[in-house]
Amino acid sequence: MPPDSSAPAPLIVTAQLPQWLQSRADQLRSEHFPPERNQLNAHVTLFHALPPSLESELRDALAQEAKAAPPLARLDGLMNLGRGTALRLESAAMLVLRERLADRFYGLLTPQDMAVPRLHITIQNKVSPHRARALQVELAGAIEPRPFAFTGLALHRYRGGPWEFVKQWSFRG
Repeated sequence: MPPDSSAPAPLIVTAQLPQWLQSRADQLRSEHFPPERNQLNAHVTLFHALPPSLESELRDALAQEAKAAPPLARLDGLMNLGRGTALRLESAAMLVLRERLADRFYGLLTPQDMAVPRLHITIQNKVSPHRARALQVELAGAIEPRPFAFTGLALHRYRGGPWEFVKQWSFRG
């Protein structure tokens, strides 16, 4: 039985990527993520599970943050996830933006969302550590550090499978 699309669901906030990086990450994800688990496009998660009761205030907060200039960032190589591989991202500006949101919703965050994230794009997950390390060796020379700017913020609902897209806000500053 599919999940009830009218029932409240945890909210997920992601940072949007420029098209060149989104395309490359989606390609790597489709090539290396276990197909039966690959239900999403490549993404950068800022918050994993905010309470659905926050949706209205969260929409306002994301719209306010999007009035700013796009946060500068850097694709900085690969990240070993133990049982997977990710593209490692660095962005002091995005972490500051995320901290403002975390402060605003303090007391309503899960333990996972209270921790400062290591910004990344997962391209492989739920594989053996040996297989993950092999991919990291294979891709080591192919992922060159490169600057970019995040293009926006997006809100989704988690309903147990593919995320339900709610809205996107593009940076305008």
